[in-house]
Amino acid sequence: MESKQWDVQIFISEDDDDAVTTAKVVLMTPDGRRRESVAYARRNPEDRPVPTIGDELAAGRALSDLAGKLMREGAEDVAQLAGHAPRAW
Repeated sequence: MESKQWDVQIFISEDDDDAVTTAKVVLMTPDGRRRESVAYARRNPEDRPVPTIGDELAAGRALSDLAGKLMREGAEDVAQLAGHAPRAW
């Protein structure tokens, strides 16, 4: 049985006012393919700053976007191998 490991890094940054958090997710596969997704979380100006919440939301959104990209890519590969046009998600 073959075992593989894909490494994902999440880079998180906040603006000076802790109002916007940016998360960039980078996936590197052993064959050298790189995939990225970026997402944001914005704090309501009336809410007190809790950086962890912005980190979680931005990272979760970026991971979700990456998951969607991987699902679409896999579906396109299956469709191509089957000789069909890929379905829209």
